[in-house]
Order: sequence, then structure tokens, then C-alpha cells
Amino acid sequence: MSAKTEKATYTHGHHASVLRSHSTRTALNSAGFLLPYLKPDMKILDIGCGPATITVDLAEYVPQGHVTGLERVGDILPQAQALADSRGIKHIDFVVGDGNGLSYPDESFDVVFCHQVLQHVGDPIGMLREMNRVAKKGGIVAARDADYSVFMWFPEIDGLRDWQKLYDQVARYNGGEPNAGRFLHSWARQAGLEDVRHTVSSWSYGNKEDVKWWSETWQERALKSSFATTALEGKLATIEDLERISKTWKQWGEDVDALISIPSAEIVCFKH
Repeated sequence: MSAKTEKATYTHGHHASVLRSHSTRTALNSAGFLLPYLKPDMKILDIGCGPATITVDLAEYVPQGHVTGLERVGDILPQAQALADSRGIKHIDFVVGDGNGLSYPDESFDVVFCHQVLQHVGDPIGMLREMNRVAKKGGIVAARDADYSVFMWFPEIDGLRDWQKLYDQVARYNGGEPNAGRFLHSWARQAGLEDVRHTVSSWSYGNKEDVKWWSETWQERALKSSFATTALEGKLATIEDLERISKTWKQWGEDVDALISIPSAEIVCFKH
């Protein structure tokens, strides 16, 4: 068991605008690549579970098993537990912990999973190595992460590239890798995983309701989330810059033809 602690800073934070975004994530739209491999009696560890919408969904797929949601920020876990309780899920628990220094013995879980986490980690290879350590022989290590440099949107409004550039700067200032998706398969092999299967999928928002939701989320996140706080504290942007980005997302959301697609790479690694 490792005593290592994570030194990078989570770029998004847990502002209400961020949690609204994360709460739309489900096992189907965010872990569909993993679902075919699940068996009813599996024991799953979900690292960086956040509000646990994916975590609680995963519990539905392992009714005779158990799911543990692990999160560095304990403040969000009562919301996670409340979601599990509201759905009558009993075979689940939530703990505060560090994915780069897990407190579990070797070979504790059938599946060790993280979603949109490794992009925020200072040592993603080390975390994958730790995930591999606590996975059972014959078990699975799985991860999914976006690649911010290849987001696709329409229309190409002045200011969205400024947001993309600033996000990259903020994420790197925090010690992360915003284009983590393209590295996942290589990081896994460097962590000692040999049987690595790689796919790519996207969240796509193009109908009126989804566009409005994404637009309003980033209008607020650009000004009030940890992204904004770090941009200002790190002197990466001024409040005027952030206000301009917020207005850009508003302008984008008002276009009748607006759409955005967010690609993420996925890995499923089998421990032999």
C-alpha cells in the first residue's frame, strides 16, 4: 500500500455549475465501453466518483457484487450517498481517499475504474500503476478521459479558441494534462499493463435543450468555478477575459445551428 499523495489540483472544482454538468453522466453515456465486461458478482472501485451518478449506475450492473466510490473531496460524498439511498442501492459505499496512494491491499477489486480523472493527475502513470496493484489477477483496469485540443464545435465564434487556450493553460498550471485521452493507452503500458484495448467515443450536444444546458453551464463556470479562480490567481486571465469567454458561450448557445462534440479515449486493460 502506497502513502503517496496527489499534488495536482482538480481544475474544475465542485462549484454547483460543475456538479450540474457532472450529474448528467451515466454508466451508459460515460462507461459504455466497460459495461460488456461486467459480471453480476464483481467488486468495483470507482476512483474520483464525484456526485456518483456513474458509480450508482454501475451498482445496478453488479447486483451480487459491491461498488466503492472513492473521492479526494469528502464534501461531495453526502450527495453521492443520498443518490444511492434514493435509488435503494445498498451494496455501495463511499470513502475519502487518494487514487495515487490507495489504502487497499493488493488484488482487492475485480474492476478498478476512473472517469475524467487522469487528466487532472500529476502522475497518471503512477495512478494507473496503483490501480493495477489493487486489481485482482484476471481483473480489469479501465479509464476514460477527454482530449481538450480536439473538441469540435459549430459555429466557429471568435472567443471559443481563447477559451480552449485558457483551459489548457489553467489545467497545466494545476499540474494536469488536458489532452490526456491521446496518452491513455501509452500511460497504461508504461504502468505495466500489457493487454490494453483502446476505443474512442464522444458526448455530442446538438439539440436545443442540450445546447442551452452546455452554454449556460460554461457561462457560469467561466466566472465562478475553480477554473475561473485559478485563472485569476495564476494571472493567466483577467476578469474581463473571463467575462468575455462567458459571453462567448452565451452567443454560441443562442445560434440555431450550435453543436459541440467532446471526444474521449477509453482503455480497458486486463490484468494477467
